[in-house]
Amino acid sequence: MKKLLFLILFCTSSSCFAQEANKDVTFLNPSTVGKPFGYSHAVIVDLGKNKMVIMSGQVGLDQDGKLAGNGDLTSQTEQVFTNIKSIVEAAGGTMNDLVELNYYLMDASQVQLVRSIRDKFVNAKQPPASTLVQVSKLFRDDILIEIKATAIIKKK
Repeated sequence: MKKLLFLILFCTSSSCFAQEANKDVTFLNPSTVGKPFGYSHAVIVDLGKNKMVIMSGQVGLDQDGKLAGNGDLTSQTEQVFTNIKSIVEAAGGTMNDLVELNYYLMDASQVQLVRSIRDKFVNAKQPPASTLVQVSKLFRDDILIEIKATAIIKKK
């Protein structure tokens, strides 16, 4: 009987609820990046001495939600990296803290153009781990590229 009572008391405590707030995870939506609808721009996970910033895929929309260059991969890619930079800096890091980039590109033959822009933003001698996938469509017809990024930032 005592075991059953203990189990009932234990399971009614907050430790049994799946929706309990996780103090090691915070959500980030900097005002320098367009307002997200139905998602967060980033999730920050406390790793002890470091924090991991997992970013949602970024596209060529500016702070006001306007497309940077209709049909212009260069302008859209520059805006994507500007958005990533804004998120990383809002989390307390720099672009040198990026550890992974995942590219979703309408035309993979344009990878050199994308890399040339990337190299203006990241350490080109030690670039982040990367994956590139050519896709037939992104969430809007005028979006040519989406990049998902992850950073590991040392706590100060």
